[in-house]
Amino acid sequence: MKQIDTEISIDAPANRIWTILTDFAHFQDWNPFITHIEGQPQRGARLTVTIQPPDSKAMRFRPVVLKAEPGQELRWLGHLLLPGLFDGEHVFSIEPTGEKKVLFRQSEQFGGLLVPLLWGKMGDKTRRGFEAMNEAIKQIAESK
Repeated sequence: MKQIDTEISIDAPANRIWTILTDFAHFQDWNPFITHIEGQPQRGARLTVTIQPPDSKAMRFRPVVLKAEPGQELRWLGHLLLPGLFDGEHVFSIEPTGEKKVLFRQSEQFGGLLVPLLWGKMGDKTRRGFEAMNEAIKQIAESK
């Protein structure tokens, strides 16, 4: 198993972050990492997600939403080809740290047979993608 954990402090209320995070139709307007999402942010829904880590080709996958708690957490589980080859459980969490301030965390736990083979090629790029998205959501949330 491998894991990427990132976080950023944002001067905005949790509900504003949630609204931006779940407004999938506008991801292409601001998000440099997750460039497209189709589907609903609700437990059990299947999404179609396109990511483009820095210096990489775009990848599309179809995760299932495991948790969607407004203003708190969005979590999904995706697979590359078949479950057990390369699985990723992605988590966005929003933790209020003040009246209009949050800690936004983005993390993913990777498991499966192909993780050791692919990690060296994609681990750093994926982390940079998370960090770019974190900065972008901070910028858009604080500008409203």
